[in-house]
Amino acid sequence: MSRVRYFGRRILLSIPVLILGGTFTFMVFRFSPIDPAAAIVGTAATEEGVAEYNRVRAELGLSQPVLVHYRAYMVDLFTLDLGQSWVISQGTPVTDLLNTYGKRTLWLTFWAVLIPIFVGIPLGVYAGLHANTKVDYAVSVFGIVWRAMPNFWLAIILLAVLSQSESLFGFDWGGLVVETSLIGTPDLSNLTSVDGFLAATKRILPPAIVLGSASMGSELRIARTAVLETVNSDYVENAKANGVPDRRIVWKHILRNTLVPLVPTVTNEAFLLIGGAVIVEVVFGIQGIGYLFFQAALNADMPLVTALVFVFIVVVVCINILQDLLYALIDPRVGYDAR
Repeated sequence: MSRVRYFGRRILLSIPVLILGGTFTFMVFRFSPIDPAAAIVGTAATEEGVAEYNRVRAELGLSQPVLVHYRAYMVDLFTLDLGQSWVISQGTPVTDLLNTYGKRTLWLTFWAVLIPIFVGIPLGVYAGLHANTKVDYAVSVFGIVWRAMPNFWLAIILLAVLSQSESLFGFDWGGLVVETSLIGTPDLSNLTSVDGFLAATKRILPPAIVLGSASMGSELRIARTAVLETVNSDYVENAKANGVPDRRIVWKHILRNTLVPLVPTVTNEAFLLIGGAVIVEVVFGIQGIGYLFFQAALNADMPLVTALVFVFIVVVVCINILQDLLYALIDPRVGYDAR
C-alpha cells in the first residue's frame, strides 16, 4: 500500500467517527434533561410565554419527529451550518463566535504546544544522552513534578507569584518588556507590529505554561526513555563500531527514532489541551473557546454547547489524521504492507 492510499484510507475511516460524533451531539440536544426551548424562553406560564416556547421549539426542530429532526440536524452539521447561540449571544451564528473566540484559543494552544516541544523534548534528549548523571536525575525530577501538578493549582500559584514578582524577584512582571496585565484576553489585532506581538506573547505565556505543564513532563520523560532505548540498540552500536562520528549518530539515528514514540505523545497531549483550555481560560480570564463553552454550559445554551462539542470532535479527528501523516513521514515502514 502506498503512502497516498494509506493516508486516504485514514481520511475515509474518520468519516464514521464524525457521523457518530454528530449523532452523539444530536442525542444530547434532543434527549437532554435540560429543555433547550425552556432554557431560552424561561419558565413564564403566561399565554405569551407559552406561544414563544412553542415557536422556539419549532425553530429548533424539537417539534418534528425524531428521525426527521435527526436528518436535518446532520445535514446542517456536515454543511457547516452550526446554528446560532440562543442565550449567550442571541442570534449570533456559531461560526461567527468561533471566528471571534477561536483565534484566542489558537494563540493559547500554539504556545502551549510549542513550549513543551522546545523545552521538554530537548531536556529529555539531553538527559537520555547523559544517563545516570546529576543532570539526568535533576531533569527526571523536574519532569515528574511538572507532570504531577494540576492545571488549576499551578494557575493559582503562578498568578500569585507573578502578581508579587517585584517583591519576590525585584522586577514587575506587568511592566517587563511591554506593559501587560496578568488576567484578561490578549489583543491579537496588532500581531504584525513588534510591540503588539510581544504584548500578545507575554500576555499568553503564563496560561500557556500552565496548559502545557503536563505535556512538558510527559514529553520529557518519554524523550529520555526513547533515547536510552535507541542508544543501546544494535544499529547504533554498529554505527559506532564503523567509526561514524557521534554527532551524526545523534542527529541521524538517535533523534529520528526518538521522534517515533513522541508523535502520539504530542498529539495525545493536544487532546488534553481541549479540556484544559476550559479551566485555564476561565482562571486567566481569556475569552476563548473554552471560556465560551463554559459560559454556554452554565447558561444552558444547548444549541451552542452541542455545536461546540461537534467542533471539538472535528478537531480531535483532524489531530488523529495529522498524527498518521507525521508517522508516515518519520517512519518509512508506515504506509507499506509487508509482502
